[in-house]
Amino acid sequence: MTTLGSRDAAVVDAERDDDSVLSRSYRALSVGIVSVVFLIAFEATAVGTAMPVAARELDGVALYAFAFSGYFTTSLFGMVLAGQWSDRRGPLAALTWGIGAFAAGLVVAGTAQAMWVFILGRAVQGFGGGLVIVALYVVVGRAYPERLRPAVLAAFAAGWVVPSIVGPLASGAVTERLGWRWVFLGIPVLVVFPLALALPQIRRRAAGPVDAQAGAAAFDRRRIRLALAISLGAGLLQYAAQDVRPLSLLPGLAGAALIVPAVLGLLPRGTYRAARGLPSVVLLRGLAAGSFIAAESFVPLMLVTQRGLTPTLAGFSLAAGGGTWALGSWVQSRPRFERYRERLMTCGMVLVAAAIAAAPSVLWHAVPVWTLAVAWGFGCFGMGLVISSASVLLLQLSAPEEAGANSASLQISDALSNVVLLAAAGAAFATLGGGSTATTTADGTRPVAFAAVFLPMAGVALVGAWVTRRLRTVTQSGTTVAP
Repeated sequence: MTTLGSRDAAVVDAERDDDSVLSRSYRALSVGIVSVVFLIAFEATAVGTAMPVAARELDGVALYAFAFSGYFTTSLFGMVLAGQWSDRRGPLAALTWGIGAFAAGLVVAGTAQAMWVFILGRAVQGFGGGLVIVALYVVVGRAYPERLRPAVLAAFAAGWVVPSIVGPLASGAVTERLGWRWVFLGIPVLVVFPLALALPQIRRRAAGPVDAQAGAAAFDRRRIRLALAISLGAGLLQYAAQDVRPLSLLPGLAGAALIVPAVLGLLPRGTYRAARGLPSVVLLRGLAAGSFIAAESFVPLMLVTQRGLTPTLAGFSLAAGGGTWALGSWVQSRPRFERYRERLMTCGMVLVAAAIAAAPSVLWHAVPVWTLAVAWGFGCFGMGLVISSASVLLLQLSAPEEAGANSASLQISDALSNVVLLAAAGAAFATLGGGSTATTTADGTRPVAFAAVFLPMAGVALVGAWVTRRLRTVTQSGTTVAP
């Protein structure tokens, strides 16, 4: 006969066994979903290295930018669809189809004989990637208790460390020895492992709608139409930003006309006025990601053209960032820091702003190049604190039946901010003569062009630091509490 004491001991043992994302109960699921993140990260870092060679061989250098924008625009649609799909029918199908589409797009791109087919493959990849990233957040929200979610999200960040270092080197070696096509065709092989490991666990822990008795609700067709509008609008904005001429204003204005009402309908009410709670979390994610990525995109170009570094050395100057980003994510996952999460995020955004503001200092040759690498390491540490914490807060503030839609909003804010701020930075850079020559011009316009990118992005990051003060929610008594 089991005594009360023995039952209590059994409960304690069971809880102790489940106190880690790598405990027996969660090990297969954790390894499987982190492997999916690793796959996406490796694709992002490796494919970028092979892309220039592919564009030259396919005689499509003029369409080079569309190989990137095609991925992004379809991923926006995939994010919204995945949110709907996951909330109504569970994340399993969205994740499975997303991984399948991601792999299929790689195959199409790897076997393409014309540039337009290559761009089509990238678009299929983007759609799959959008499905996967939102579905993964829903899996975390459903399958893991709240105390383990920060650790899972920290593991997602850690999944980018090895690909950010190894990906470009491996891709370069494969491209030189076997050809660029094998970079694309080799990655789908990695799909088999995460599918076999994670899907049975997801089926057991997170399959089906939240309310099984209510059944699966119908898709919100209005949100689907808004998703199509935001994807098309983002594509038009990117197209306009690539050619700074008066005629480019037309597609730019058309893109803005599509994006603005779509964003207002897809993001939480009050996002653009930094309303307390969830709207500020979503806004902060966009400000942090957009400012940092827009600035980082110009760092290698600045080092190559202004300081004479080789592309490999310029890339290595940012390599340490993967490790410090993961370290920041690990710090925010520690239980002892939970009560200080808002302060950590404020500190993180200040570090991001300082790193971006420090970047153009290397335009003066008296400043050592390694200064930028050190500053960027601190900036990546700040991003690790902010990005993972924003995901944790989003899941805390989301009802189970809204986790998919809210996760999609977070990713849309991230991705759309990247496009808008990259377009603005690119337009400022081109307007000030940034693309006129490969070396510094006699009148110094090239350094000014780089400064016009970094300093405004540092200002955006400082706005994000202010938004971190809006993450607390207001209670009925008028006091504020942490989310």
